[in-house]
Amino acid sequence: MEFISHLSLNGNFSKVTCERTWKWDTRLQPLEDFDLWYAWSGTGTMLRNGLTSPVGSGTCFIFKQGDRTAASHDPQQPLTVTYIHFSLADYQQLLPVMPSGTHTVKDRFVFETYLNRYVEAMLENTKGSAIEGKLLLTLMLMQLKREEEQPALHPTDHTTSLIRVLAHRIRQTPGMPHSMESLAENANLSPRYFSLKFKEVMGISLEQYIIQTRIERAEHLLRYNGMNASEVAEALGYKDLSFFSRQFKKVRGKNPSEIRKEGLRK
Repeated sequence: MEFISHLSLNGNFSKVTCERTWKWDTRLQPLEDFDLWYAWSGTGTMLRNGLTSPVGSGTCFIFKQGDRTAASHDPQQPLTVTYIHFSLADYQQLLPVMPSGTHTVKDRFVFETYLNRYVEAMLENTKGSAIEGKLLLTLMLMQLKREEEQPALHPTDHTTSLIRVLAHRIRQTPGMPHSMESLAENANLSPRYFSLKFKEVMGISLEQYIIQTRIERAEHLLRYNGMNASEVAEALGYKDLSFFSRQFKKVRGKNPSEIRKEGLRK
């Protein structure tokens, strides 16, 4: 992404809960720089260059030089916002890769993690704060651009997305006893449909996927963690060492002890 080499941080940033009587009006004095403006909570409205937008949790604006804004909020539901002012050299050059002005952030967890870390890093004011701040701001702009380019999900794509999330969970915790029934329940699908859909999305059956991820993890533990076959089998939930060894050899073509020796020789 080209943002980072063109970014300058202006030192005007904060996360704040707006006062009951808060308002923001730059119509007589248009913005002089860029501003990433994100609402964590509360409700309000934003008038930007004559267009009015509702503001709520997850609303994000990218204001640019010359924008005229006017915002207000419900005093009973005050806005909590983060704003980050920055300059962007050669802006016209960057238009094709810049996100547009108004967003509802889809992956709020990741975006809000970046926002919180940005404020923390800049308040720490260490030698590396400016570099870290530029990287974090670039990541936020990239996320907004990526999200706006993603097509709206068809209902069936939600199921596909959920299957991938659950597959990632299996890969992340290969030693856990993942059952068809519990996974299907998490996906709000029948076990039979979940089984068919899982194979369609991942290319292999759920049972094969679980075995594959366990054996991949087993090989890593044998090669790099100094664990022997018995320790690895126990860690990954195998109650029978012989069964683990047979399954490992079937998938990898070698015994666990051979893999461990290869790791020790490195």
